[in-house]
This record gives sequence, structure tokens and C-alpha cells, in this order.
Amino acid sequence: MVKQGARSARASVWLEEKARRGGRSGSQPSGLDRDRITGASMRLLDAEGLEKFSMRRLAAELNVTAMSLYWYVDTKDDLLELALDAAFGELRLPDPDAAGEDWHEQLRRLATEYRALLVRHPWLSPLAGRYLNIGPNSLAFSRVVQRVVRRAGLPAHGITGAISAVFQFVYGYGTIESHFAARVAAAGMTPDEYFRLAMDAVSETPETAEVIRESKDIMAARGGDTVQEMLDRDFIFALDLLIAGIEVMVERG
Repeated sequence: MVKQGARSARASVWLEEKARRGGRSGSQPSGLDRDRITGASMRLLDAEGLEKFSMRRLAAELNVTAMSLYWYVDTKDDLLELALDAAFGELRLPDPDAAGEDWHEQLRRLATEYRALLVRHPWLSPLAGRYLNIGPNSLAFSRVVQRVVRRAGLPAHGITGAISAVFQFVYGYGTIESHFAARVAAAGMTPDEYFRLAMDAVSETPETAEVIRESKDIMAARGGDTVQEMLDRDFIFALDLLIAGIEVMVERG
């Protein structure tokens, strides 16, 4: 039993009537609509990050009063959830029912799209774990992923595990990659300049130099002339390992 006066957990902006309608009843603030404030939210999040985002800052960006934003949302959380789903709308989704399409390649495309989205919008990864992610674009992505993985031939009880293996890996990889990009930008360097500086620093410190020496042959074997090439090759190989694992489990029945 819920104790009297206990605060109920926040559900989702997508379960509220105003999310479907696009705003509250009554007179609409001039020049505003939900798409416009969501787009402005995403631009601010990209430019300034999640920590600096506020209703007041968004209102200033739109040249409106903060109170006018509340015609569309109750809280900042509502806006962040709208921005999260709008970001998922950027994903290019394959048709899982298209004749002649290979599930391996479709799964690779979905994973690659998701990785790029996480890197493009560094604020997305913390929000993806905060909300229910039941907006139309998030649901469309989930539905396509499920249909593609079903075509691999796994038993029904293994489908969610396979999806978790692939897309939790992508989530982690893309999140770490976005953190690296943020450090590089803060340092005012290119990724390659930052990588060389970091490698030089750790190679000169006794506590870390031995580890670097031990892994030098592995790093050389990985190949790649640039940081981006190294990141791409590691991602592709790791993804291939996961897909191969799905194939093995299908063969086991």
C-alpha cells in the first residue's frame, strides 16, 4: 500500500494528454509549438550540455517567457524526454520485412546508426537510462530491432538477451566515445593530437609505462592511422563477435 502523501513516481510525458495533443487547452502562446521548443532544446543540449540546460535558458533562446513553455510541458523532464525521442527520430531504420534483406547486415546498420547517434548527441546516453523511452520514435526503433533479431532464428526466450548483448554494447561504446570527444573538444585539440599527448604522458610514467609496453603489440596489430579508424575497427570487430555469438546460439537450437 502506498503511504498517504507519498510522492508518486514520474511516468512519462507520452502518457499525458498534452503530449498527444501538443499543448494545454486554451490560448496558444504566439509563435510556439511543441516541435519548435523540442528542436531548440536539442540545439541547446548539443551546444551547452545537459548540466546547463534549463527552462529559463531555453526560453531565452526562443525569445519567450519561461512561463509560456509550461503551456506545453509541466517540467524540464518533459522537455528532455521529448528531445530524447526526437533524437531517436534521426535513426535511419531498415525495413525488417523487405524481401531479400539479410538480418546480419540490418543488425549492423542499426548498431552503427545507434552508435553514431550517441556520439552526435552526448546528452542522449544519460537520458536513455532515465526515462521509459516510450515515445513514437523510440518505439519504432525497438520494434525494428526486435523484428530483425527475430529473423536470426533464435528461440523466443533468447531474443531479449541477444538484443541486450548487441545494444548494451553499442550503448557503452558510443557513450565512452562521446566522452572522449568531449574531452578532446574541451582541450581544443584534434582526436589524434589528444591521443598522442595522452600516450606520451602515460608512457613516461613508471606506473603506467609497463602496461603500455605490454599492450603495444596489440595496439599495433589493431591497425588504423587515426583515432577514428581505430575506434571504427574495434567497433566493427566487436560487433562481428556478437553477431557470430548469435549464430552459434541459433545452431545450438
